[in-house]
Formats: sequence, C-alpha cells, structure tokens
Amino acid sequence: MDRYSRNKKMISPDEQEKLSESKVVILGVGGLGGYVVEMLTRIGVGNLILVDFDKFETTNLNRQIISREDNLGLSKVGEAKKRVEAINSEIEVTAINKRISVNNIDAIIKGADIVVDGLDSSGLKKTVERSCAENNIPMVHGAIGGWAAQVAVIMPGDFILDKIYKGDDLENKMGNPSFTPALAASIQTGEVIKLLLGKGEVLDKEILYIDLEYNSFTKLKV
Repeated sequence: MDRYSRNKKMISPDEQEKLSESKVVILGVGGLGGYVVEMLTRIGVGNLILVDFDKFETTNLNRQIISREDNLGLSKVGEAKKRVEAINSEIEVTAINKRISVNNIDAIIKGADIVVDGLDSSGLKKTVERSCAENNIPMVHGAIGGWAAQVAVIMPGDFILDKIYKGDDLENKMGNPSFTPALAASIQTGEVIKLLLGKGEVLDKEILYIDLEYNSFTKLKV
C-alpha cells in the first residue's frame, strides 16, 4: 500500500498488519499527546482511544499541534478525532471527553495493548500507573518542562513514578515551549512501536532524561 511504502525499510508487511490490529490509549491530547496521536495515526496504528476533558485555549497555541486559532474553545478530543480521520480514514478512533479518575480509568484502558501518558499531573500519572499494573498493560510515560524531558516504559507492576516525582510537576515549574513536547512524544511513539512489534530495546526499568539546552541525553536505572 502506497500509504505505508516508506515504512517498509523498517516495518515489514506483517508488522504493518500487526500495527493495524493494535489498540493504543492516549491519555491527554495536548502538548505530548497531540504529537503522539499525530505520529501513531501516520504510522498506521489501527485503533486509537483519545482521552481528554479540556478545551483548546489561546495558551495552547505555542505548542499543541492540534490547536489552531479557529478551534479555540472546542473539545481537544473532538478536534483530535477530526484530525485522525482527516489524515487516515483507516484508523478506528474513539474520543472520550472525560476527566480521568480512579473511578473510570480501568474502564477506559480495558483491552488496550499500550497506554500512553500525555498527562500534566503527577497524581493522575500515578493513578494510571496503578491501573495499568492491575490490568497488565504497559504504560509509556512522558513529561516535559522547559528544555527538559523524560520518557520511561513502565511494565505492569514496575512502580517507578513515586521514585521520580518528589515535588511539583516539571511543566509547572519550568514552562512548556513548542519543541520539547515534540521531542518527548517522538521518543514515546518509538517506544510504543517497539513494544507493539517486539523490536529493539525499550526503556524498561530505566528513565531517559533529556536536557536540550546542553544536549544531554542520560539513561538511569530506576
């Protein structure tokens, strides 16, 4: 298929078919999540569940790829769903306009192959981590703040967020420019594809810290 012909050097036809049969939940479709949605749509992950309760506002325009001047005030997941459908009509996409909580997270992620963390609250991230452990689903964590980003793969039962979150969230302390979310989301997307296809090495029991101001990439065991 011409759509995926540029994938063939790294993804076989059988692997492309496996992607088309995979289901990924993206929690938060703002800075990180919006870019993840874009990339998973273009590479051909066949079933995307998009979750966010928020609406686009002017402050999102500096970094959130799905936000535009003409969709301010509209639902983030609704606009993300439209973007997926405009790019790749083969994708089955579900928009869930809800705030994540301990009461609904299990139902939201049930049946997913992978959950992607695009959230901006460490408390919610930990809620998701617990739910993923209970439902035996890998979680691809991401966070940004200013020039810095971090990405990790959290396999079921590997509770690492308590170890790496000791205070305020990075984004709240350091700001959120246009380029850092795109970088972190690219790495998250790569981890998702490797997990789905069983390729390469993933960031299991380690976290990748990135400092773009000083071009530092550091992997630490957790």
